[in-house]
Amino acid sequence: VVAALTPWNFPAVSPARKVGSSLAAGCSCILKPSEQTPGTAVALVRAFVDAGLPPGVLNLVFGDPAKVSTRLIASPVVRKVTFTGSVQVGKQLAGLAAQSMKPCLMELGGHSPTIVFADADIQKIAKASVVAKFRNAGQVCTSPTRFYVQEQAYEEFTREFAKSCNALVLGDGMEPTTQLGPLVNKRRLDSIEAFVQEAKSHGAKVLAGGMRDARVQGYFYRPTALGDVPVDARVMREEPFGPIAAFRPFKTVDEVLEQANSLPYGLAAYAFTSSMRTANAVSSGLACGIVGVNSFAGSNPETPFGGVKDSGYGREGGVEGVRAYMTCKFIVEGTL
Repeated sequence: VVAALTPWNFPAVSPARKVGSSLAAGCSCILKPSEQTPGTAVALVRAFVDAGLPPGVLNLVFGDPAKVSTRLIASPVVRKVTFTGSVQVGKQLAGLAAQSMKPCLMELGGHSPTIVFADADIQKIAKASVVAKFRNAGQVCTSPTRFYVQEQAYEEFTREFAKSCNALVLGDGMEPTTQLGPLVNKRRLDSIEAFVQEAKSHGAKVLAGGMRDARVQGYFYRPTALGDVPVDARVMREEPFGPIAAFRPFKTVDEVLEQANSLPYGLAAYAFTSSMRTANAVSSGLACGIVGVNSFAGSNPETPFGGVKDSGYGREGGVEGVRAYMTCKFIVEGTL
């Protein structure tokens, strides 16, 4: 039996990954989705019931996250725990599972470095970066956040990025013109504001945004680009999980790899260059589970998804995702 604990920000994809792989491996599953986005999980499980899945194979529970997860992990019935969420909570759950030696699959937070070399198509990459960065208002674990731009292209890239930021339309997601929605709650809004203010106090320059948007009602924060952000600013060390992009210039491959790998996170990273030699060096040197070379695509049903270091362990998706719910048994048949 698998206990699957999923977050609010991808209310269909995250449960589908865990339920799909566990059922494919022959395991029953207890799904605990986020209490903030219950409707999608209800519809998903109902679809399985309507399709004829036997009773008890897929189960859905709601309630206080701490109480439910503690109860499920402690139960002798549950033999596997899979969780997608923050690093802090993931470590707590992994500790609970360790008490009864239960294997875990942890897909935790990230702080994705994005490396842009001067030989890339700067304007094209800048526009694509804005789309990737502000998807779901930046509330994505693989969201590009730390931008390292080679110094020859730094001014042009940040200028084009800021221009595209300012052109984004904030508003109701049901409106066809809307390009950027709100943050999930006031706590998230306050956190983003604190990140920006702290970065500014360390000398970072606001290239775009940098404030709440009073023109629309709700938890809206303008898409923000911060230039020349010092390495000791919080936004360069902690996952902001919101609409902030931080920029720093770099000179060499070795220098930027050292900065990109300096954090305990290791989920996704991206690199843009027209040189295959540079692409190979960077993709090999980055300490993370997913590398996008000239691409922001890093999650597909048929490919393994997951991180290293504090970003978790185990993989979802692909054959690796199914194997995560299997136990290897070696059987020897003799002639005695």
